[in-house]
Formats: sequence, C-alpha cells, structure tokens
Amino acid sequence: MSTSPLALLEGGPEGLETRIVRITPPGVELRVAYGNGYERFKVTSRWQDTPDGSLPVYEWVAHVDAKP
Repeated sequence: MSTSPLALLEGGPEGLETRIVRITPPGVELRVAYGNGYERFKVTSRWQDTPDGSLPVYEWVAHVDAKP
C-alpha cells in the first residue's frame, strides 16, 4: 500500500478518468498521461473535501503532446 499523498484534479479533458491521484512530491507541478501526451496541473492554495479526505486542488494548465 502506497503512503503517497493524494490530490484532486480540477479542469482538463472530460475523458480524464481519475480525478484523485497520488502525488510525489506534493506542491510540485503534476503531469498526468493522457491521449498522445500528458496533462499539466499546478497546485493551488485551495483544498476540497472528498471521500478520501480533504485534498489539495491541482488546476489544469495545458495538454502537452508527446515527442515523436
């Protein structure tokens, strides 16, 4: 069982299946694989109550295509 902290993702593509993800280390920009690249999320100062507890909110920044 992992003890990494969790975060809530806000924004980004509707097809992104998981909105609660493990983060290592916390407070750093987050990249989530999606489609032909990844989605970038940045940490905010907000927290949200979830079924997994109160989690930091990471806000969507942009999609970045994978390099060929």
